[in-house]
Amino acid sequence: GPADKSAGLAATARLAERLAGLQDRLYAASTAGDTRRLLLVLQGMDTSGKGGTVKHVIGHFNPAGCRVRAFKTPTAEELSHPFLWRIRRALPEPGEIGIFDRSHYEDVLITRVRELVPRRDLGRRYDEINLFEQSLADTGTTVVKVFLHIGYEEQRARLLARLDNPDKHWKFSPADIDDRALWPAYRKAYELALERCSTDAAPWYLVPADRKWYRNWAISTLLLEHLEALDPVYPKAGFDVAEARDKLLKMP
Repeated sequence: GPADKSAGLAATARLAERLAGLQDRLYAASTAGDTRRLLLVLQGMDTSGKGGTVKHVIGHFNPAGCRVRAFKTPTAEELSHPFLWRIRRALPEPGEIGIFDRSHYEDVLITRVRELVPRRDLGRRYDEINLFEQSLADTGTTVVKVFLHIGYEEQRARLLARLDNPDKHWKFSPADIDDRALWPAYRKAYELALERCSTDAAPWYLVPADRKWYRNWAISTLLLEHLEALDPVYPKAGFDVAEARDKLLKMP
């Protein structure tokens, strides 16, 4: 990776241009029947940088070809359905890049830590998730799952920064401190999720996130690798270009 912050920022800026071009090609290809799409799943403890990643890595993309969804506490309607119901409704369409800020993994993380569902149901959920992600891969969705890994002390510093800045109070909840007290339980829940649900169809990538510039470079690099592997192409014109050009020039 880059040697320092300035090198990292410069490298990420160069990656952004290439990413924007590939995203444009993916979106354009869908107009000619290419059904492929990409889903970036972001998971991590509070303050790990899920929102920051969306802002800095996806910022150069054409919004028309992006679908960003932040999953909060399930609503009453969502709870009345199977846990993957709300996920399926937010999936990217052909040609789109979908970004999940939190995801279906909340249903094996907070539910495990807070003991919201029986353990036997949790065991089944890992299997359901693997089948679900395999079905996405089988139908043209490239799934890129990123666990943003921050240290315990780094999280304390980021939570304090939010408390010390009135403009950031909206980002803070007293529940963040309660969750922090459960750090070992969350670590175990993440270890299990990464162990049980890292598959050939949808592997997990662990990205160190204490340094924001490195996080942004690493995820940009990951996205670039996957989009280059897709290698989308601009569709050929479905009309006579010369004729259309001639007609346009002859118009008064």
